[in-house]
Amino acid sequence: MLYQAKQYLKFLKKSTNQHGVHSPFVYNLVTQCFYNKTKYKDYTTLKQYRESLYKNNTTISVTDFGAGSRIFKTNQRQVSKIAKTAGITKKRAQLLYRITNYLQAKNTLELGTSLGLATVALSLANKNGNVTSIEGCPETAQIAKQQLEAFHCKNTTLKTSNFNTELHQLNTSVFDLIYIDGNHQKEATLHYFESLLHNIHNDSLIIFDDIHWSASMTEAWQEIMKHPKVTVTIDTFFWGFAFFRKEQEKEHFTIRV
Repeated sequence: MLYQAKQYLKFLKKSTNQHGVHSPFVYNLVTQCFYNKTKYKDYTTLKQYRESLYKNNTTISVTDFGAGSRIFKTNQRQVSKIAKTAGITKKRAQLLYRITNYLQAKNTLELGTSLGLATVALSLANKNGNVTSIEGCPETAQIAKQQLEAFHCKNTTLKTSNFNTELHQLNTSVFDLIYIDGNHQKEATLHYFESLLHNIHNDSLIIFDDIHWSASMTEAWQEIMKHPKVTVTIDTFFWGFAFFRKEQEKEHFTIRV
């Protein structure tokens, strides 16, 4: 936590808003998407989905494949507490919705379904698109599946499996948007990134969660920024955005959201 606090202070000193952005592509993304104040009707559904989890006092056994939890001391966890403390926040869920909507992502991949708080945002943002979400923990995935069915997210396919196994089977798939929120470790993050370079196109976006979770995660993000196929990157502190647009000059932005 001390590391994150120090990193956040550094972020505040470096970060800017749209006025510090000279790239038309990034300027439009920031002004029309990041800072979009529209109250979408689907936000109500996102709220209802979240509140239904808050009321779920079922205890499940969580299988951690990544860096583990800094909040929970045991793998026996109440669904409501997972939703309140470990799930994507309301603000970020709405931002993920806007990003998916703005890009009109038709094919989306999510690594780390958890309880589906991000999945439902990806699903609702483009109801004509398809969302593939992968979760390694069977009991968590079961809750997410029940939730997504209850909220009629018919454009979502939830796979309960190891990330590496599924990524190997997705070799021929191409995604417009990839959201990586699982296994917050440097080696795993870089492995997923390298593996998924076969599944992107010029206008694809990969979002990495918790790039300042630890020193090693920041190192992973820095390596991704330097990768020759990556042109535009945006650090919003909690997420890292990687674009692959060949027509763009290689440039990095630090944006307050």
